[in-house]
Amino acid sequence: MGNKTLNDLFLTTLKDVYYAEKAIVRALSKMAKAAESEDLKEAFLKHREESEGHVQRLEQVFEMLGKKASGKTCEAIKGIIEEGQEIMEDFGDSDALDAGLIAAGQAVEHYEISRYGTLRTWARHLDMRDAVKLLDQTLAEEKKTDQLLSELAEARANPKADRAA
Repeated sequence: MGNKTLNDLFLTTLKDVYYAEKAIVRALSKMAKAAESEDLKEAFLKHREESEGHVQRLEQVFEMLGKKASGKTCEAIKGIIEEGQEIMEDFGDSDALDAGLIAAGQAVEHYEISRYGTLRTWARHLDMRDAVKLLDQTLAEEKKTDQLLSELAEARANPKADRAA
């Protein structure tokens, strides 16, 4: 194995989140299409656009490292996206669909928040100031999306799903 460093771990995690972001862009389109609420559709589509920007920021970080942007299969995000797909299939005709979609979306956001928080901390430790700024921007957008999804769940989706019972 040899002596792996924090730089190596940073690059591996960067590849992981790059793969994840590209998969998320595809999943958000499907989630937006499935959502019943116009507000939720808009939230997913807006975050898809932001996620495309996240991919571009990650590509900038790769460039700062002198590396070609490439992904490493992220089993975690594959599983989270698969769960979201199951919600669309299992709850597609129910009043609980949007609540389930929001839960799936927040699972994605929480994963991303943990990854970007870790990458930002490592970049700070590795004295990668420009990377810290880019990762901070993305982390703020992920947290904002998570907050918006919580608001949509509390205001509409959860009460609608509960009334259906």
